[in-house]
Amino acid sequence: MNVLAGITKPDAGRMKIDGVPYAPRDPVDAKRLGLAYIHQELSLFPHLTVAENIFVGSEESHLGWISIDADLRRSRELLKTFGHSEIEPDARVRDLSPAARQIVEICRALSREARVLLLDEPTSSLEGRDVERLFATIRTLCAKGMAVIYISHFLEEVREIASRFVVLRDGKSVASGDLAGTTDEELIAQMVGRAVESPPVRETRSPGDVVLMVEKLEARPELSRASLELRRGEILGIAGLLGSGRTRLLRALYGLEPATSGEVRIHGRAVRLSSWSPSRSIRAGVGYLTEDRAREGLFPQLPIAANLMLTRSSTRWSFIRSNLEAKDTETWVRRLRVKTSRLDDPVRNLSGGSQQKVLLARLLQQDAHVLLLDEPTRGVDISSKAEIHGQVRRLADEGKAVLMTSSYLPELFGICDRLAVMSNGALSPARPIDQWTPDSVLSMAIGGEYRAP
Repeated sequence: MNVLAGITKPDAGRMKIDGVPYAPRDPVDAKRLGLAYIHQELSLFPHLTVAENIFVGSEESHLGWISIDADLRRSRELLKTFGHSEIEPDARVRDLSPAARQIVEICRALSREARVLLLDEPTSSLEGRDVERLFATIRTLCAKGMAVIYISHFLEEVREIASRFVVLRDGKSVASGDLAGTTDEELIAQMVGRAVESPPVRETRSPGDVVLMVEKLEARPELSRASLELRRGEILGIAGLLGSGRTRLLRALYGLEPATSGEVRIHGRAVRLSSWSPSRSIRAGVGYLTEDRAREGLFPQLPIAANLMLTRSSTRWSFIRSNLEAKDTETWVRRLRVKTSRLDDPVRNLSGGSQQKVLLARLLQQDAHVLLLDEPTRGVDISSKAEIHGQVRRLADEGKAVLMTSSYLPELFGICDRLAVMSNGALSPARPIDQWTPDSVLSMAIGGEYRAP
């Protein structure tokens, strides 16, 4: 995608658009030639407004002066067309949720009137309603003659929106054809390079002692009431629509967001909410994996070791022992199968899946007993997703307590022992996973009403 978008120069080969040779000098030239690229990791300017981000480089002007009112009006029309009139064009992008930022990125691409649209994991931060709006927009654009390349690891999305497929593995095209005549098993085998076995069914076992107790926790405005018990050796999932308060709950438990009231106990010891912080969480054995690895999880310019050892460096007399850190990093990279040729490479050079494994490795070497995982497989490939799921299961089998959120219901149903649903800031009682169905989860998320299967 970077080659197509003019970001990276090709070493060999040819490209054509409408039969005409295509060789963009840079991203600006690619846009001029009719190609728009929506990155998996968003490329917005957080300090600028929504309107300024949508029309950056193509602002409406008069006599050399940018017409701010015109750009605001055009932005409002574009957001309304996409179904998001609630996003204010004059709002700063840094104040928006990840899902809203994704919408802004998509609107920016659509404003260019491109002939070819590249979409890299565009639904990674979107909930069901926004995904439907996006697909409707894509179908409309295709009907008008636009060509769309859609990259996704969700095969059900690919089948809904695409007619043909190409599989890339290790930098090579390994398969292509019509989706109608290809099974999911065949696609996955091509993507991974082998047949993927179904994960082993986790043995049903009685959970251990309560390690995290939450009673009537509030972190307004998003979180109004949450109570739960998390036990040793258990994976407790939290479902809910974007903005329902599920992320706010995990951030409050880790000390990233202030809790206004409630009670939290870790290993039976009460937490003083007024002074709770990430550093205190780490000392108490709590680890957190953010949903936004690009902005909050990683230092992209630093090497893998510096990112992995961030919360537990190898020191002696206050000096970092680089040789031990390199050895520990090599151990974790090998254990989690992080794909890299050099340990001192910047972490930004890794794929999304490998970056996510670095974040998980940080929690593992930190030896946290309570793991707060917010969208742990967001934007990763099928192989990495299976490996991350396997690591989470092993952690639970070793006695760790896992509290995780996910927008992807099959993930929650496939890995969790119990499930609770967040609706408008209130958390439902947790029930065994076999007492839920996708319909009952959705009913609870939308209306706060549990319907037994």
